[in-house]
Amino acid sequence: MSTTLADVLDAVERLWPVSGAESWDAVGLISGDPRMPVSSIHLAVDAATDTVDEAIEQGSDVLLVHHPLLLRGVTSVAADRYKGAVLTRLIKADCALIAAHTNADIVENGTSGTLASRLGLLDVRPIIPSTDPQRGLGRIGRFERPVALGTVARALGEVLPATATGIRVAGDFDAPISSVALCAGAGDSLLSHPDVLAADVYITSDLRHHPASEARENARVAAGPALVDVSHWASEWLWLDSAAEDLARELPALRISVSDLRTDPWDFVVTQ
Repeated sequence: MSTTLADVLDAVERLWPVSGAESWDAVGLISGDPRMPVSSIHLAVDAATDTVDEAIEQGSDVLLVHHPLLLRGVTSVAADRYKGAVLTRLIKADCALIAAHTNADIVENGTSGTLASRLGLLDVRPIIPSTDPQRGLGRIGRFERPVALGTVARALGEVLPATATGIRVAGDFDAPISSVALCAGAGDSLLSHPDVLAADVYITSDLRHHPASEARENARVAAGPALVDVSHWASEWLWLDSAAEDLARELPALRISVSDLRTDPWDFVVTQ
């Protein structure tokens, strides 16, 4: 019996249950007929024009992405605008679209868990646990022995795919780092969490000026971590290989591929 899109959705639910998604999220099937046969799945962080074209050109039946295409409300999916154009392309090509977002962030080998593993952290646990204490938002862990903050930043540079904006750091290059808090993707909402404040460094993405500045000043007068700001796309792209392995175990008859295309929005920077 051939595998259907409904079978894929069942596997996705087993791996990344919808119940683990935040209330504001929009995960699951975005387009596609659950009855359609499926022989291949392509994974990407974003349903961007390039990743959609890549999936279609290689004959994928499903594009599974991390970021939901329709997270925010739209009033039209006309093909003369981005979201309508990619949905039109996918539907015409019989390529379904599925999103696993915050429900894939919280699992043990989700976005943050994968980043913690690639850094070699020990005694890893969520910053904000869910009902299952092994699952939740962000991760706290430690290095086997202290390393300099600059060494941590360089290790991230080796682990993460290169982007135009690189890795930004607030803190003393030689400061010893033992405990690490991290949140793949945008994590400035956790800056005031006690576990983050108690860590030697906090690694996340999309740190805005005011929250980062306040966190740095608070660290000078009270306590708080050094900050490392990395590309949102890069921090979550690491998860795709883990997700592909999980899907291959659940659906061994299918061909699973991962996009190497960079969908980080920035192309270059000018230094002064």
